[in-house]
Amino acid sequence: MPKILSIPEAVAKVQSGNTVMIGGFMTCGAPVNLIAELARRGVHDLTLISNDTGVQGDGVGMLISADAVTKLIASHIGTNPETGRRMIDGRLSVELVPQGTLAERIRCGGAGLGGVLTPTGVGTIAAEGKQEFVIDGRAYLLETPLRADIALIKAWKADRRGNLVYRRSARNFNPVMAMAADLVIAEVEEIVDVGELDPDQIMTPGIFVDVLTRSVSTDD
Repeated sequence: MPKILSIPEAVAKVQSGNTVMIGGFMTCGAPVNLIAELARRGVHDLTLISNDTGVQGDGVGMLISADAVTKLIASHIGTNPETGRRMIDGRLSVELVPQGTLAERIRCGGAGLGGVLTPTGVGTIAAEGKQEFVIDGRAYLLETPLRADIALIKAWKADRRGNLVYRRSARNFNPVMAMAADLVIAEVEEIVDVGELDPDQIMTPGIFVDVLTRSVSTDD
C-alpha cells in the first residue's frame, strides 16, 4: 500500500543526479504541484524524461528555469525558448525523440523488453549511432528502453491502495511512466476508500505506485 504524503514530503525523495520521468502533455496531465515544489527545492543535475518542457515558467518549464536539468530526453522543446537557449549555449544536453518512439521506449522500459524496432527516423540524423535492421526488405531502427529512478505522474482519482484513474486526455504519458521507474509518486485530486473505484475504470494498478499526494488542480 502506498504512503500518503504531503507535496514537500513526496518531493524530498528526489535527489540531485536522479533520472526523473514527468508525465503530461504541456500542463495537461502534468503534476504541476510536484514540479513547482521540485523547482523550489534546488535539486540539480537531473536527467529529465518528458514529452516536452512546457512553456517558460510553467509546467516542466519551471525546472528548466530553475537550472535543475542537465540532460533532457523529450519529443519537442519549441514551446519553451529557454530550453532552446540552454541547448544552444551548452548548458543543457538535449536528445530529441519522435513522440511515438518516446512512448514506446518508455513502455519497453516498463515491460522489461530490450527495445523496439521502428521505421521512424531511418535515413535521417535520428538514425546516427543506432543499429539498423532490415526485415522483409524494410529498414528499422532499434530504439532502446527508457527507465528512471523516479516518476512524477498525475491522476484524477486514487484509492488508498494506489489504484489510479486518469481523466480523458490527461492520461497521456502517465500510465507508461508509472511502469518504468523505480519509485512512482502520483499527484491526485482525490483519494477515495478501497472499493469506491469501479475496477473497470482503473488504468494504473496500485502495485506500480509508491507514494500518493493530494493536489487541487483545474488544469485537467
